[in-house]
This record gives sequence, structure tokens and C-alpha cells, in this order.
Amino acid sequence: MAMRREEAIFFSVALFSFWASASSLLSPKGVNFEVQALIGIKGSLKDPLGVLDNWDGDAVDPCSWTMVTCSPDKLVIGLGTPSQNLSGSLSPSIGNLTNLQIVLLQNNNISGPIPPEIGRLPKLQTLDLSNNFFNGEISSDLSHLKSLQYLRLNNNSLSGPIPSSLANMTQLAFLDLSFNNLSGPVPRLLPKTYNLLGNPVICATGKEQDCNGTAAMPLSYSFSNAENSQPPRRPKDHKVALAFGSSLGCICLLILGFGFLLWWRQRHNQQIFFDLSEHHHEELSLGNLKRFQFRELQIATNNFSSKNIIGKGGFGNVYKGYLQDGTVVAVKRLKDSNASGGEIQFQTEVEMISLAVHRNLLRLYGFCMIGTERLLVYPYMSNGSVASRLKAKPALDWGTRKRIALGAARGLLYLHEQCDPKIIHRDVKAANILLDDYYEAVVGDFGLAKLLDHRDSHVTTAVRGTVGHIAPEYLSTGQSSEKTDVFGFGILLLELITGQRALEFGKTANQKGAMLDWVKKIHQEKRLDTLVDKDLKNNYDRIELEEMVQVALLCTQYLPSHRPKMSEVVRMLEGDGLAEKWEASQRAEATRFRANEFSSSERYSDLTDDSSLLVQAMELSGPR
Repeated sequence: MAMRREEAIFFSVALFSFWASASSLLSPKGVNFEVQALIGIKGSLKDPLGVLDNWDGDAVDPCSWTMVTCSPDKLVIGLGTPSQNLSGSLSPSIGNLTNLQIVLLQNNNISGPIPPEIGRLPKLQTLDLSNNFFNGEISSDLSHLKSLQYLRLNNNSLSGPIPSSLANMTQLAFLDLSFNNLSGPVPRLLPKTYNLLGNPVICATGKEQDCNGTAAMPLSYSFSNAENSQPPRRPKDHKVALAFGSSLGCICLLILGFGFLLWWRQRHNQQIFFDLSEHHHEELSLGNLKRFQFRELQIATNNFSSKNIIGKGGFGNVYKGYLQDGTVVAVKRLKDSNASGGEIQFQTEVEMISLAVHRNLLRLYGFCMIGTERLLVYPYMSNGSVASRLKAKPALDWGTRKRIALGAARGLLYLHEQCDPKIIHRDVKAANILLDDYYEAVVGDFGLAKLLDHRDSHVTTAVRGTVGHIAPEYLSTGQSSEKTDVFGFGILLLELITGQRALEFGKTANQKGAMLDWVKKIHQEKRLDTLVDKDLKNNYDRIELEEMVQVALLCTQYLPSHRPKMSEVVRMLEGDGLAEKWEASQRAEATRFRANEFSSSERYSDLTDDSSLLVQAMELSGPR
């Protein structure tokens, strides 16, 4: 009888906790406060690209909305709309999203003041408002963000003094206030890395003291002691008693909750997996990036069963997995030989990858790091890769192929020109361009080459890439740049046009000369119809076909300096500036030809050579 009474108490506590957490998000009329807050944000923004169109004020919860990330219990923990041409202002209602851990609004045209209500977000760890037009002063309320680790407000129009209270943000590891109109005095900053360059009043030349660098400070240093010579006041007795009582109450609730969990597990005969080596990594870390337990991913993938493999490549195998809450994920298990890098280095690189957020980039959901194991967890893409989809039936229509090309170009543009630090992919190909539920292109595998090289230099001893996609300068010297990716993108365009992998297409072209020379010859002879995927059955636009071939040829020019930047590629695919760029390239090529430069067949012969020596010289990577 006593046992039943005890069980009833535990069950009542559990029901009350569940009801409290569920009802805390609802107004008296049953409206979700987070939905209201996000609709308030949408209302103050101008959205020319329509990226917020599916934000519906009548929705029960916002977890299916674009650019919104939710926790497993349906709380909004991430808001990311970078590089979406948003303008207008940032609504103070953002302060009502009290579970936010990461906010990424960089590279837009948002103006007005930074709402001081952001200071009401106790869990916020990453805030990036850089490259906008925010003005006014930095509110001292931001110093209330005690969990904030990463703050970027650079390249705005902020003015006034830097709040001295920023010096008290003990968790802040990175601060960038550069290129604003801020004034002094400059407080002594705690972040390990900070940048104040480009503020004319305080850092006009960059040679002034305390403009950027690493704050030199003993680990035991305390700003409260340094700036206040007076000892802190002793709280009144009743406040001490109140604090003690509150603490005791919290401890009792924790013990009660833990006891209920053990009882519930035992009652339902559920196995508890407990790994001492991973116990301290159970919680979320690195903003909204989850650190998984190895055992958790073992269960999700049925112990990494070969039946769950959905991709193989030089970086490792990729497994389809099912998390406990039913979420379908793709788990990339990096090869042991690649997992030898230091833990801090790996975690730093993973964090930088996670900060690259764009609608055309595959979002990193989480990671696992234990012993020699390194695993990355991504959302599962139900439509697979472009490479696999080009082989499937029914064939991708011409409009979808064009949209894929433009989406992939926008993703690479973000990596090259809008991401800080920039990321060079080094293996752009159809197998690494994934398709979401709406057949929008999502660039995958970015950042992994640098992640696994564990080198500071961009020059590597082993060439990473795939035969047929590697730029000549990268193959010969191992030196990669943004133009290396541009070359790979040009080959991707040809894959979209022909419906074939570069190697397959290259072998056909080899019967008539080097692959790119053959494409150029067909273009000159106006026989482009012979290039097009036969499955399209003439259902394509001839003018658009010629334009896409021209962009592909511009991207695959031999000298990197002659290739366009991805920003230029995007504009050309959108119909802006291609004619001028193509005409200029033809004039330059005629001049080079008259100067008797080495022939293009010699230049490109290595791109289609399938010799064993070439294969050994590079690390082949496969689809995700």
C-alpha cells in the first residue's frame, strides 16, 4: 500500500512537470508565445526572397518553419537567416524567444537599433548580426547574456561608447566590433579573441593599443575585484536564508526527479546505457550543435549496420539513423586514419562548420568525439544526391536542373565570400550536392577537407577530390583556392546537362579529344543538342542550354585568374553579365592563340586520364 502511495506521488510530480513545461509556452487563449514572437520578427522585416513565407501565425508550433531550429521538445533554440537580402528592423519580440541558443542574421540589410530585449535571452551562446546596417548604441543589456560565447557586430553603423559591462561577460570567447563608428574609452575586454579595427575614433590606423588580439590576463583574474577596490557587501541575513532555502528546494526537486526517472526505467524494464567516458558530454554544446554519445549513434544506426549505409567515400561511410525521438539523420563515421587529430582542433573546426548556415548548405546537426572515433550528424536528405538522382527515373526536368545549379552556386558563394573564415570545399561534384524534400540544392561535405587535414596551411600534401573534377593547379601543386571550387562547379554544370558523371562523360570525350576541348568544339559548331541528357527528350530551352554551357566553360578555364568568382557565377546564372564575360573571354583566348601558347589539349589531358597513377595521387570521396 505504501509503495502504491509512493508511486502515485512520483507520477503526480511527473504530470505536474510535464504540464508546467507544456503550458508555459501558451497564452491564456492557447496561442504559442514563440509563434507570436517569430511573427513579430517577420512583421518588422522586409523579405524580398520570400524565405519567411511559411511562417504562419496560426501554426501550433514553428518547428517546421524555414530558418528555425527546435529542440527535441519543440522549443525554438536557433534562428538563422543569413544572406537572405532581409531589410527592415529587428523586432524587440526576439526577447520573448527565451530558449534561443543561436541567432545568425549576418549579411543582410537590416537597419535600426539592436533591440536591448536580446539581453533577456539567458541561454543565448552565439549572436551574429555582422554585415548589416544596425545603428545606434550597443545596449549594456547585452552584458546580461551570461551564456554568450560568440558575438559579432562588425561591419554595421553602430556608434557611441563600448559598454564597460561587456568586460564582465566571463563566457565570451570571441568578440568582433570592427568597422563601426564606436568611441572610447575601450574597456578591458575578457574575450580570448577580439577585434575593434575600423572604428575611426578609437582604432583609425590599427596600430593603437587594444585594437585587436588576445587579451593578456591571468586565468584567476576577476574584473569585479579589479574594478572595485571595495569588498562586496555582505547580503542581509534574510536574503542568505532565502537563497539557502531556494537552493535546498532545488536540490530536493532534482533528487525527486532523478528518483522518479530510476523508478520509471525499472518499472518499464528499460535498459540504461551508461558510459563513464562520455557522461560529461551528454548536454548540448557549441551553440545549437549537439554532442551525441557514441552509444546513442550506435543504437540509431543499428550498430553501424552495413544495411544502413547510404554513402561511401574517402572521408568514411555514411549511415542512415533514427534518433530516439524519431528524427531521421545521416551519420558520417570518419575513417580511423583521419580521426587522429587533437580533440581541441577537431572541436574548433566542427564549431566553425556549424556556423556556416545558409539555405543551400547542409546544416551540421551534431557530432560525437570519443577515443579515435569522430562522427558528424546531419539531417537526412530524402531525395539523395544529384549524382544518384540523375540516374533515377523519372528524369529531372530542365527547370529543376537549372534551379539545382543556381542553388549550389549560392551555397558556394556563401562559403567563399560571406563566411568568416571562408571555406574552400575542394570536392564540388554532383555526389556532394544533396536534394531536400523540394529538390532544392544543398551543398554537403564542405569544411571536411580542412577538418581532417589538421594543418594551418591551405597547401596540402595529399590532393583531395575526384577524378574529372580536380582543377589542374590543384592536381599539380596541391594548392587550392576558391577558383578550385569554381572549376569543380563548371564540371558539375556539365554533369547536370549530360546526365553523366564526369568520368563517364570524359571517356566519351576522349574518343574525340580532351573533354573540355570537345565541349568547346561542339559549342563552336552549334551542336549543343548532342550534349544534352537523352532522358530530357528535347524538353529544354536551347538558349538556356547555351548559356549554361558558356558558364561551364568560363568556370573551367585553365588559369585560375581567368575563372569568375562564385558571385559572378551566380549573377550569370541569374541572367546578368554573361554576354559581356563570354565576349571578353573569347577575345582573350584569341590573343593567347595568336601568341602560340601551349595547346589546350596538352593543358587538359590530365583531367580525363584514368591511369592508376592518377587515382593513387588523390583521395576519392563519395556521396554523403
